[in-house]
Amino acid sequence: MLEQIFPKGHQPYTQSPVTNVLEDFANWLVDEGYKGTALRRHLFRLQQTLEGVGNVTTESRFSAEDLVRLFAIPPVNPQTQKLYRHTQHRFERFLSARGHLLPVSRNDRFATFLDAYRDSLVNQRGFSPSTVRNHLRTAMTFLSYAVPPEASLAELSIQAVDCFVALSGQRMNRQSLQQVVAHLRSFLLFCYTRGDIREHIGPIDTPRTYREELPPRALPWRNVLALLDSIDRSSMVGCRNHAILYLMAHYGLRPSEIVALRLDSIDWAQRTMLVQQRKTNSELLLPLSVQATRILKHYLNFGRPVVHGRTELFLRSHRPATALRCTAVSEIYRSCMLASGLGQTGSSAYSLRHAFAMRLLNRGVGVKAIGDLLGHRSLESTCVYLRLQTEVLREVGLPLRSPTADILLGRS
Repeated sequence: MLEQIFPKGHQPYTQSPVTNVLEDFANWLVDEGYKGTALRRHLFRLQQTLEGVGNVTTESRFSAEDLVRLFAIPPVNPQTQKLYRHTQHRFERFLSARGHLLPVSRNDRFATFLDAYRDSLVNQRGFSPSTVRNHLRTAMTFLSYAVPPEASLAELSIQAVDCFVALSGQRMNRQSLQQVVAHLRSFLLFCYTRGDIREHIGPIDTPRTYREELPPRALPWRNVLALLDSIDRSSMVGCRNHAILYLMAHYGLRPSEIVALRLDSIDWAQRTMLVQQRKTNSELLLPLSVQATRILKHYLNFGRPVVHGRTELFLRSHRPATALRCTAVSEIYRSCMLASGLGQTGSSAYSLRHAFAMRLLNRGVGVKAIGDLLGHRSLESTCVYLRLQTEVLREVGLPLRSPTADILLGRS
């Protein structure tokens, strides 16, 4: 593999004392979709790093802490350091895939205690891995703030809990603070049940929020069109970004539905698109307009990388060309909005979805039909868009002087 990657200069790699590791790493990179310059540079940086270590074989094991020390090069320039960190992260993933990544050694005085809390979240409460991580993150942050190094957990007081909640409230909104308080209640109840704290200090006042207290943020349709027109489609990235935002604006798709689209989701003969609606766990078959068909074909011909074995419709622009994540779709919207100069502060990728709903509503489409297209479970979720249609509300307003108004105002 090394001779194929470096046809003219493979000797430094094939004759290296770590050639077996380089060969194995090269095979893994190719399987992950790396090729060309990115592949060669990762191998070059790994060779430069491992040759200074000593006896390294394919059976050598490293921890994440070891890799940080190995790839800590002298501060030549920030860009070079960044490139070596990229290779470090790829090598760490390679070791994890091979089963050669050692667990991180923790000297935290609460490590054993947090392990017990993790076990209770997984085995007793049946939480998902992501929920467990969020609970543990809150618990670790709270312990580092509320329990000084010289103190014990038994000395924890309600005043420390209140101070932590107040400090958290200064850097997050009420919805996020609600989650932190819920995590903290669960953790303090666990501590009290085990006897690690003397009194039950778990009951904490939670910030009150109201369902749909704020209307959805919908972009005016003229701004949606201006955003789409501002995207440079001459590059592969611009071609992909334009196709993504077009589907979100004209079909009301969520970011999770965008990343779930596959090549076989498009039926070119029938000109339809099959959308997997994650929230309702249902499928929605949408007709493709002539313009949408043209945009998708242009993307597939000029904007999508040619990667064997990948069936996702939208892929990352950098190697490896894997599927996009929902966060990437949100970042695409932010970058395109910033480049457009429209200055829509406070908007998000969901603003395109809201604009789609408002456009249908303004065209006289029924709320039930809009809810079906948006994948809402209940009509109540769709009715929130009615609050944005101020033109309709003006039509039902009472005139300034009318018999009805006089009666209401007690003038009759």
